[in-house]
Amino acid sequence: MNNRIIRQFTQSDMAALGELYGLVSASGDVLFWWVGEESNWANVFCAFEGEQMVAKGQLQVFNVVPPGRAAGSKHKIFVNLKLRPGREKDTELRDSVYALLLERVHVLKSTLPPEYGTILCTGNYAAEESCHAYFAEHLGYLPDSSLYTLHRDLHEPIHAAELEEGLEFADEPLDTPEQRAAYLELEAEIWPDNPLGMERLLEYQERPLWTSMVVRDGGQVAGSLMVWQEEQKGVIEDVFVRDAWRRRGIAQALLSRALSYLKQHGLEQAELIVLTDNDSALALYKSAGFRTGRQEIRYHMELE
Repeated sequence: MNNRIIRQFTQSDMAALGELYGLVSASGDVLFWWVGEESNWANVFCAFEGEQMVAKGQLQVFNVVPPGRAAGSKHKIFVNLKLRPGREKDTELRDSVYALLLERVHVLKSTLPPEYGTILCTGNYAAEESCHAYFAEHLGYLPDSSLYTLHRDLHEPIHAAELEEGLEFADEPLDTPEQRAAYLELEAEIWPDNPLGMERLLEYQERPLWTSMVVRDGGQVAGSLMVWQEEQKGVIEDVFVRDAWRRRGIAQALLSRALSYLKQHGLEQAELIVLTDNDSALALYKSAGFRTGRQEIRYHMELE
C-alpha cells in the first residue's frame, strides 16, 4: 500500500500500540508481546497506514549458549508478529514487516558467540491459525515444540510435602557471579540443548519476588526451581531434579514450598509452562493442583 510506513517503535507510538493490543487480544487467545523498556525498541517494528498501526513485529534473544557446551548447541532468537484484526490473511503486509525483522535478526546474531549456530523461533497459541500458516507453510519454519500453560488457584489447599531425612531446603540468592555460573552449569546438565544463559537469568532476577529454592543433600544441590511475580500472578520456572535424586519427592516438596511462598505474598494464581508430551511432568503438576490452560505451538528455522 502506497501510504504504508514501517519503522522502529518510538514513545509517540504508545497510544497506537495500546489500540492495536486491545483489538488483537480481544479474543483472549493471542500471544502478543509488549514492547518492554526503551532499550528493546530497536527490536520492535511497526507498520502504519495513516495514523493506524496495522502490524507490529518484535524480536528477543531468548537463549545464549554459554562457553563449553556441546558443539551442536544453538542460540535462540524469537520473533512475534501480529496484524490488526481483519488483516490476518494479508501476506504482503506480513512479508513487509518480516523483511525488516529478518535484517535485525542478523544484527542480533552477529552479537552472539560465533562458535554456536543460531535458530530463529516463533510461538503462537493453538487458535492463531493464520500465524501457523504464515510461518510453517509460507516461510517454511519447521515444527519445534508444543507447550501448555498450567494454572494453580492459590485459594485451594496446598499440600505440605515433606522431604526425606538428610535432604533440606535452602534459598539460593545467586547474588554473585560465581553462584550464577554454578547454577547455570547445573541447569545445563538438565537441559543441555536449551540452556538458560546468563542474560535470561539476570532478567529473571529483576522480577518482583524473585527467589531460587533448592533442595540440598549434604553439600550438593539435588533439585531446584525459580519463582517470581509477573503482573498479578506467580510464575514458577526451571523446575528440575538431578538424576541421582529423582523419584524421592523432591519436585513435589519444591512445588509446595513455591506455592506457599506466592500465597504468603498475597498472590491468588500461579502458573508454569510444560511440554505437552512430558507426561511425567504433567502428572506431577496436576497432582500439585495445576490445571491445563492454553497451548502454544512453536516453530523454528536455521539461520545461515
